[in-house]
Amino acid sequence: MELTNKIIAVTGGARGLGFAMAQRLGKAGARLALLDLDADNLDSAVGKLSSSGIDARPFVVNVTDEASVTQAFADIRDQMGAVSGLVNNAGITKDALLIKAKDGEVQKRMTLDAWKSVIDVNLTGAFICGREAATQMIEADQEGVIINISSISCAGNMGQSNYSAAKAALNALTVTWAKELARYGIRTGSVAPGFINTEMTAAMRPEILENIASGVPLKRLGEADNIAQSVEFILTNDYFSGRVIECDGGLRL
Repeated sequence: MELTNKIIAVTGGARGLGFAMAQRLGKAGARLALLDLDADNLDSAVGKLSSSGIDARPFVVNVTDEASVTQAFADIRDQMGAVSGLVNNAGITKDALLIKAKDGEVQKRMTLDAWKSVIDVNLTGAFICGREAATQMIEADQEGVIINISSISCAGNMGQSNYSAAKAALNALTVTWAKELARYGIRTGSVAPGFINTEMTAAMRPEILENIASGVPLKRLGEADNIAQSVEFILTNDYFSGRVIECDGGLRL
């Protein structure tokens, strides 16, 4: 896909990985529809992109709410045109062990709310957004690409039953949608980041970050733009579909 003037929607686009994707894709000529729950962060992000000459517009949305997502994509179509690409980037974590016990006595358990909220944002939100994006692409009779942002935690990670399950399911959706949507000219892909320099990691203690980096074969954390590069590759490589790019510095060699 040639990105010039293509409308690309990015969920969770107001900050972090989503904003980095918007910057890279915007510099390549794409027009950005940024979707996020936080209106103030959205306005700030759009302002920064606009000052760099990037065409970006804000759309406030709760990805877990079907009506909210449906309205947001309708607004994108009405204000900008049908989307040619979607990056399902919105996500949250609520880490906890399934069970924490001492001396045979259970002290803590992962709550149902922690499970449901992470599944709702990371998985159900991607499903709803993916469905709306695919609908627009088909009805506009144009090719498109849907990208899900997964994680190396998709292989299973201690303390992340909810997050790991959601990210593994995203990879399964990527394969399923590749098979279902190819007939309409729609490709799919997943990007599974490793440890990346973001606002979240920046808040960690230096010794913890150093310990994390030491476990990565490249001996450093990745940058948000490394993930954005992977997204751009999937969008622009017309023979890539239904596969996962693990961008993790070799952590899962």
